[in-house]
Amino acid sequence: MKKKEIKRVCITYPPFEYNNGYPLLSLNRQFQWLRNPSYSYPIIPSYAATLLKNIGINIVFLDTIARNITTIEWFDNLDEIMPDLIFFEVKTPIINYIWDTIEVLKERYKNVYIVLAGDHVTALPEESMKKSKTDFILTGGDYDFLLLNLVNHINNGEKLAKGIYYRTSNDNIKSTGKFELEESLDRLPFIDRNLTNWKLYSKKNDHYKKTPGTFIMSARGSLYNNYNSNSSNVLFNNIRVRNPINVIDEIEYLNKRYGIKEVLDTSAYFPTGEWLSLFCETMRERKLHKKLYVDCYIYLGSLEYQDYVMMRKSGFKTVLFNFHSGNTKSLEKLGINDNTVEGIIESIKLAKKAGLFTDMMVKIGYPWETDEDIINTFNIVKDLMLNGYINSMNVSIFVPYPGTRLFDYCNENNLINTQNWFDYDMRKTVMKLDIDDEQMFKYIEYFYNLSFSPKYVFQKIKSIRDIYDIKYHIRSFKNILSSYFGNDKYTCI
Repeated sequence: MKKKEIKRVCITYPPFEYNNGYPLLSLNRQFQWLRNPSYSYPIIPSYAATLLKNIGINIVFLDTIARNITTIEWFDNLDEIMPDLIFFEVKTPIINYIWDTIEVLKERYKNVYIVLAGDHVTALPEESMKKSKTDFILTGGDYDFLLLNLVNHINNGEKLAKGIYYRTSNDNIKSTGKFELEESLDRLPFIDRNLTNWKLYSKKNDHYKKTPGTFIMSARGSLYNNYNSNSSNVLFNNIRVRNPINVIDEIEYLNKRYGIKEVLDTSAYFPTGEWLSLFCETMRERKLHKKLYVDCYIYLGSLEYQDYVMMRKSGFKTVLFNFHSGNTKSLEKLGINDNTVEGIIESIKLAKKAGLFTDMMVKIGYPWETDEDIINTFNIVKDLMLNGYINSMNVSIFVPYPGTRLFDYCNENNLINTQNWFDYDMRKTVMKLDIDDEQMFKYIEYFYNLSFSPKYVFQKIKSIRDIYDIKYHIRSFKNILSSYFGNDKYTCI
């Protein structure tokens, strides 16, 4: 293992200027190309940057996507920075591109360390070690803590934590073992938002009603670690939750220090029960519910009506739901055995009745689903939208990522069409389905056509409470229109 001292670290995403759209790369997202820019604050890399800065490392946070810079400009920046270590957070559809980029970087900067992290390399760490000149791979979701550990190992001889892949002096691939997620999240400092260029992500995001906005993370892991293809199920194999007072301290700090008016919690599913009650009570005590909005992901069926009312009174604006399917058969195959289609529908209606905005993310194209199954899901979504229970809806094709149980299911049942990772970007199906791509995208179009229904538009107008709602609806409508008048129908909204 090399021992060059690390003084300058560049946490970066490479440019994607030759692709049609803006990539969604950050944590808890399935990869998509968006026609309109919507920048997700890369929260775990931001923690990593802050941790390294706090021990005296010179950090440059260079997100080419949010900065909209070219490849030439990116290399000009790197020439000026001359980093000792370059860190990439990667996902499946861009991994081949990252390998090619590493080849160029290693030729240009002879002694630089290259470090990869993310769900794809967590699932297949040796693949990237063999197919590129990567020096280290950090597996699991705590790659903020692991990057700090790696730098301290190289600079100060600290013992490597579990979950790190590296090369020996003979170029053999070694590992410190299976990653362990044991660090307390309350040990994390508040992110240095200026260091990580928070303003780049503060306005152009599909979820914000007020700006400037930003992301926070109250928990890592999910109670519902089932067949879901969400990256969190690859990165996190347990559940850790921050103290609710610690989270509210951060929200208050963000409001006072940066003037933040809306926070989106990126936890796979927001903590509930006593944690949520204390959170809401403290938000009201500090009168933060009058100063900013809070948005979060909620597992369908996990809350009662009174919980949603409590949230609305405590500053919550939007709850985001993953609507996996409108079919009992699919829910059972996905391992969602503690809920029913009827229960899911009721949960959405209760959130809306309580006065919350409801955003829904719909998935279609599971390998066992028929046309009839997709149409059944469509009819449920249609009924909810046209009757005012859903404020915003996004639909996408299911993609089985390596490391998920659904990828294993598809592999074991000979349902995978390709393992060319470039194809795993939702622009086409990657499984052997009875429904071809053309028909699948027609179904996608049917879902989005609901947004033009006069009845749905009327419901959105009824839901307006202030000027921020009006601006949000205008932005949403423009995004939908652009998807119809663009050149590439396979670019997701």
